Amino acid sequence: MKPREKGWLKEYLDFRKDLLGELTTKKIRSSHPEHSLYRVIQPTGLMYGHAVEVIDHPNREDWDDKDKMKILLAESLISSSLLFHDKPIRDPEELSKLMSKTLDSIAKFYNNVFPELATSSKTFFGKRKSPLELAEKILDKRIERTSEYNGNFWTQFFHNSLLFLDIFIFGQWIHTNADRIVSDFFKYEKEELRFSVVKIIAAAAHANTKIEFEERKLLEFFLQSAGLSPEKKREAVEIFERGVEIEEINLPTNNSWLLKKYFLEMAILTIWADKKVEDAENRFLERFSESLEFHEDDLENSMIAIEGFVLEHWEELGYLQNRQDYNEVSEKFMKRLSKLAETHKTRIVSEVRESKKLMELLRKAKSNELSEEEKHQVQEMMFVVLKTIPTFVIISLPQRFLTLPVLMKILPTTIFSESLEG
Repeated sequence: MKPREKGWLKEYLDFRKDLLGELTTKKIRSSHPEHSLYRVIQPTGLMYGHAVEVIDHPNREDWDDKDKMKILLAESLISSSLLFHDKPIRDPEELSKLMSKTLDSIAKFYNNVFPELATSSKTFFGKRKSPLELAEKILDKRIERTSEYNGNFWTQFFHNSLLFLDIFIFGQWIHTNADRIVSDFFKYEKEELRFSVVKIIAAAAHANTKIEFEERKLLEFFLQSAGLSPEKKREAVEIFERGVEIEEINLPTNNSWLLKKYFLEMAILTIWADKKVEDAENRFLERFSESLEFHEDDLENSMIAIEGFVLEHWEELGYLQNRQDYNEVSEKFMKRLSKLAETHKTRIVSEVRESKKLMELLRKAKSNELSEEEKHQVQEMMFVVLKTIPTFVIISLPQRFLTLPVLMKILPTTIFSESLEG
């Protein structure tokens, strides 16, 4: 599969058909489809304008950043459609029909809501294009408008993180009859949501009462890609210079958990831009989280999600590339996980006891050195245990970062002795 060549979308669907089919099963879904979609999208980096978790394909090493972003956008749009599909899929034929409908929806969505990407439904010779051909062409055009990776996390973040809003708005679009009035509403919503992000950047940048150089650059990167009208751009610059109160930000009225999560994580990353988080900025995040009607745990979970993502992909992101910053981020992350593990210690002990193999290896470890393979087994089984904690039903664990020695530091010191008792 070569994402720069014609026919890539069909090859992708053929390669992923089994996994995409699983998205319609209860096993993959959590209690709410928005939570499930977040779990699918967040680890990939797409919410943050990066493509770091891409499908395991034989040609993956040959893909550049735009190729990866194109695959992730296609997968995220399709995942959104499948996760929000409220009827069980009984056989491959039904799944095939749903896929065809989804591809048709993708083409109509971009043609109506993103007029700059409008693509004819017919070839030069008047032959009607299939939904597959049309969706492929439009996704090609959409990704051409994103930024090339230049080694700077923030350039990429604010150029490309708006792809998430495509996915969010598409999730609403597929439940409507797309007439002209509906299309105009979604075009208006697209611009309003993008402008809300400008206000979030401005509010977060002013949280410590002074605008840092890095934060000023963020607005510049964002405005280059937001596609705002000249009037809105001027207004955005004015808002950024004077600052904006949380109450002035247009928060979602439909109470979308996923959109609010995106807003909160945009604010967190804006505050991270100058590589240090001050007390005033922490207080801002707490107030902003409250304004989104989130609980304290929601803010903490977003911090865990972002810190875990950055630590898992440190080398790929070219982010804070020096050891002191890495140690600072990892220390904060480990403290958060330690607190979480302590809170759920009883659950963890119970789950450890449920695994005969894990108990066997833990007993062996008390008197003997485990082999590398056995250490890996313990690590894998502990991931399974940790995934029973509600936080990790939605957030993915950074498995490369959480080596067995790191896990031993995070988990309560008495957890294994308590598990082996009785």
